[in-house]
Amino acid sequence: MSRFSKIEVLATMKRTGMVPVFYNADVEISKRVLKACYDGGVRAFEFTNRGDFAHEIFGELNRWAAAECLEMILGAGSVVDAPTAALYIQLGAAFIVGPLFNPDVAKVCNRRCIPYTPGCGSVSEIGFAQEAGCDLTKIFPAGNVGGPSFVKNIKAPMPWSMLMATGAVEPTEENLAAWFKAGVTVVGMGSKLFPKEIVAAGDWQAVSDLCRRALDIIARARG
Repeated sequence: MSRFSKIEVLATMKRTGMVPVFYNADVEISKRVLKACYDGGVRAFEFTNRGDFAHEIFGELNRWAAAECLEMILGAGSVVDAPTAALYIQLGAAFIVGPLFNPDVAKVCNRRCIPYTPGCGSVSEIGFAQEAGCDLTKIFPAGNVGGPSFVKNIKAPMPWSMLMATGAVEPTEENLAAWFKAGVTVVGMGSKLFPKEIVAAGDWQAVSDLCRRALDIIARARG
């Protein structure tokens, strides 16, 4: 059962503007990365369902975060079916993210008042997801379906849309400013926040610095 309400989750994502996206099979590395992001100002974090026994790592990570990173909201990503969504919700996931839109996942999440952010690559998909109760929809893969101009063109006829861009998002002034000026609510960012060499070296301060810098850029882009 999540420690956070649906309203708290969405408000936090909107306020901070960035959700790191990460997976590692080593729970100790995952803890260090999560804490580094937390120290850098991150308050919503997506652990992706990418490997064998990923849910077991998530469960341990979430219990650890409840004691060590009290304000961190931890969700599960790369979820494509309802049974997987239910499993992560049972392990305390505060939100569910997927690369695609599955109405069955929306039903499970709605029943438990858990935000579901599905991946959408067209205006129609976004509309169908919104009809199913998805407050925040993910533009994915954001760089391939049109980039910031795609977001801008959606917001014109559908200004109520809350959109998260994931894919082709980088922690640079130029990149982040373009996404937020186009109208995204939040961005999801993966490997660019966690360069392999930095993780391998255990340079957690560098991860914190990258997060802090990205959040500062987002705050400026919003004006």
